[in-house]
Amino acid sequence: MKQTIKIIIAAVVVLSGMFVTNQAMATDGYFSCGYGTQSKGMGGVGIAWYKNSLINGNPAGLVSLGKQYSISVGLFNPNREYTVTGNPSMMPGTFGLLPGTVKSDSKMFVIPSIGANWMLNDKSSFSIALFGNGGMNTDYPPTTLPDGSKMGTFGSTGSTGVNLMQMFLGVSYSRNIAKNHSFGITGLIAYQMFEAKGLGAFAPFSSAPDKLTDNGMDNATGFGFKLGYMGKLAKGLTLGASYQTMLYMSEFDDYAGLFAEQGDFNIPSTWTIGLAYEINEDWAVMADFKRINYTDVASVSNPMDPMALPPAFLNPGGNPNNPADYTPNPNHVPLGADNGAGFGWEDINILKFGMEYSGIKDWTLRAGYSHTEQPIQSSEVLFNILAPGVIEDHVTFGFSKNIGNSGKAVHVAFCYALPASVKGYNPMDYEFDTNTGMPTGHNQTINLDMNQLEIDIAFTF
Repeated sequence: MKQTIKIIIAAVVVLSGMFVTNQAMATDGYFSCGYGTQSKGMGGVGIAWYKNSLINGNPAGLVSLGKQYSISVGLFNPNREYTVTGNPSMMPGTFGLLPGTVKSDSKMFVIPSIGANWMLNDKSSFSIALFGNGGMNTDYPPTTLPDGSKMGTFGSTGSTGVNLMQMFLGVSYSRNIAKNHSFGITGLIAYQMFEAKGLGAFAPFSSAPDKLTDNGMDNATGFGFKLGYMGKLAKGLTLGASYQTMLYMSEFDDYAGLFAEQGDFNIPSTWTIGLAYEINEDWAVMADFKRINYTDVASVSNPMDPMALPPAFLNPGGNPNNPADYTPNPNHVPLGADNGAGFGWEDINILKFGMEYSGIKDWTLRAGYSHTEQPIQSSEVLFNILAPGVIEDHVTFGFSKNIGNSGKAVHVAFCYALPASVKGYNPMDYEFDTNTGMPTGHNQTINLDMNQLEIDIAFTF
């Protein structure tokens, strides 16, 4: 036992370092499609399947899992790009982008997890798990212009993008509360790191321009909890449900001029309900309904109002270089303010379906499908160049191989996120009437595209 604990502590130290240096955009918005290799092999399903409970699953299932340790590592390959169509108007007060397609660099990431579950007695268990949420990551290189100079996405000379990394430590207690019914609770401690670069062109719209961009990595810590229930309704039929509170995080002080509410970036609440049905000893099918409440967090859900960002408007026929020719904007709401612009993400509903076949000796085969509502509306494409979480559909499969009768097993999952895109107008660039100088319509369109592949490998013992 002491040797096992030493191994786990060493693994936690190593994996923590990997979390800090390796994360990328996830798939249900910025949440992972699934947690734990077995769950990922079934499209992220398993709120009513105790076998999938160890890594951020339903804490109520842990008392049925028994003693188990798990170490996993995932290779994550997201492909993100944006395309701007139409030349910028170049008129004063507009915010046009360079036309063309730009692909994000940094296309391969390592995402590890580790977990352990111990039985306290025949009716209760205790577990601990360390896992990542993925977060958001983009890294768009500058475009080389005909004269040899370089221009980034929003006008800088270097790369443009954001990097959000999230790591969670979950400590769970699970207990049988009646025959075939269990309850669980998980205390969650979260750690976030964030960096933004190449956003200097937004400085006139920020409440704190020195806390907008290129300030290196900032960090935040916070906490929350998850409640879970699991119970058998009939022979072979199990109901599972869980609710995770919003995780209240400290603020990103170095980016108080970017995120709404002076750098606040809490983690939204979620809830899930699902069924698992064991058709016979070989076949099991299951389905989950999950909701992510992105509107809990202003910095994620506040929409962009292009008429609120400018502190002043140029008078018709005025000189752009003369401050007296500008009229203050009475509706000005700068970036970083309580109602400042965010990414405009909406709450999403997610349907997940999975199946498991264990009719081959020492082998278990899995397949799944997940469909996510689109969190990004066409009106919000400008800011979401930085966070193009547009994925809607995942197709997954996986397998497990028992290693003799030792209780050890190797698990593998493959997740493919089908290509998805969102297209909309650049809300800050317009066509103008040449006679009146007044805007008549939008001038540019922005198309966000993404697909991704993930391979996850785990070892349980």
